[in-house]
Amino acid sequence: MSLINQIDQDIKQAMLAKQADRLRGLRAIKSALLLARTEKGATEELTHEAEIKVLQKLVKQRKESAEIYKTQNREDLYQIEIDEMKVIEPYLPQQMTRFEIEGYLQELISRVGATSNADMGKVMGLANKELAGQADGRTISEVVKQLLG
Repeated sequence: MSLINQIDQDIKQAMLAKQADRLRGLRAIKSALLLARTEKGATEELTHEAEIKVLQKLVKQRKESAEIYKTQNREDLYQIEIDEMKVIEPYLPQQMTRFEIEGYLQELISRVGATSNADMGKVMGLANKELAGQADGRTISEVVKQLLG
């Protein structure tokens, strides 16, 4: 079953259960996926990788908004963003731990023969491609800097 069909089913269940918070998050996912499908140059059906990127973008937006609301002492808006993020995250692949990322990147660095920060771009390009959906780009960057530095 495609992700959009799964979201449609979950929206129906949330409506029947009168789960307003969950429904808001699911509708945000559906809206973002439909928008991505209709973008210029997009194909009719999104690939799994494209769906993951859309979901990651939604989670990142929620995190950034939540941080802003937290600094502005807007607990009500902060909680809305956190609730939506909790609805979106289960549709993403299981995230790797920092320890797993470090182990993977050590192997990747030795595989490509990187020895200094000058090779960071080469490592980051491969790492972001291979770990898409499994690790946050910021965490990957931090670990690569630590390992090459």
